[in-house]
Amino acid sequence: MEFELWWLLAFPLFFVLGWLAARVDIRQVVTESRALPTSYFRGLNFLLNEQPDKAIEAFLEVVKLEPETIDLHFALGGLFRRRGELERAIRMHENLLEREYPEGHKGLAEDQRLRAMSELGQDYLKAGLLDRAEQVFSKLLETPQHGQARNYLLEIYVQEKDWQKAIDAAHVLEKDTSKPLNADIAHFHCELALLEAARDNRDAAAAHLQQALSINRQSVRANLMAGDLDAAAGRHEEAIADWRLVETQSAAHMALVVDRVLGSYRQLGRLDEGVQWLRALHARQPSQDVFNALYLAVSETDGAAAASQLAREELRRNPSLRTLDRLLEAELVNAEPEARELLQVEKTLVASHSQRMMRYQCDSCGFKAKQFFWRCPACGRWDSFDPERHEGEG
Repeated sequence: MEFELWWLLAFPLFFVLGWLAARVDIRQVVTESRALPTSYFRGLNFLLNEQPDKAIEAFLEVVKLEPETIDLHFALGGLFRRRGELERAIRMHENLLEREYPEGHKGLAEDQRLRAMSELGQDYLKAGLLDRAEQVFSKLLETPQHGQARNYLLEIYVQEKDWQKAIDAAHVLEKDTSKPLNADIAHFHCELALLEAARDNRDAAAAHLQQALSINRQSVRANLMAGDLDAAAGRHEEAIADWRLVETQSAAHMALVVDRVLGSYRQLGRLDEGVQWLRALHARQPSQDVFNALYLAVSETDGAAAASQLAREELRRNPSLRTLDRLLEAELVNAEPEARELLQVEKTLVASHSQRMMRYQCDSCGFKAKQFFWRCPACGRWDSFDPERHEGEG
């Protein structure tokens, strides 16, 4: 390509234009910096030095001196909410929405007003003011904030245990976001089934469980509850079939099922058949809860010696305090009088420590509990609890 002479003249011109642009930017930055109160810079300094309390006070001073600092209002409100200072967060966001602006001032832009409403709704929700939160998010359904509003409304309906509203909201949210919520919706139907069963409306309860399974074929809870309904009605063959289906959905959840299955086999007078099934299950899906059920069943059908042998074999394969407790229990039955006292002390100590350590745990937040939950009481996640109890710190 032939080099043009005019490019030589252009180089100095480009340099001058760049220098002028830089000068303009620097002047603008300096001008804006001089316009900010010194409290703003003190607040930043406190944040950098990890002194959030002093930073908040400094920023509050900025807000008083410069009421138009909208973004700082939002930042402070969000910080208050995260720190649990919900009254201050609510006041901050209410002030944004209710403030009277001087004549000629346009006030909040529409996107700022909607953001302030959403932030206020979140404040109400975290403070447990569910009615107020629902009112705010319902108003946001016809705005660009509708997706976020539907998520929060669903959370509100779950906290209120208004399961039909939760089902309706989840269906709309699925269409709105293309996010699958079938597992959650199945749980909502199971919750309605529980309510109907408590009212002795077994047909209505069964209908909700069928809906749960039609929405989510992998709903362990629906099959487990269907078995409970059949067993309560004396239909133990059907109950066993319902519960054994759980293994095809989630083998780990059989830890929640084994006692139920053995109970129905016992009612049918076929406990030996139940023990054979349980032995096969433990071979396929070994766990402490499954072993515990097997140990108790073998003690009942075959006696203490067989139970002791079973516990010894399990202790060698998978040592645990719980298995040791069962072995000591079996040994106590046929122990000599002079050994019985020491064995009893050992068993008491092991049993006490084992029971204190055995816990269900949420895989999402780590919350531990003696009881199994389908929805974690701490983080609110569905299906986050490990169905098997494990030995851990007490």
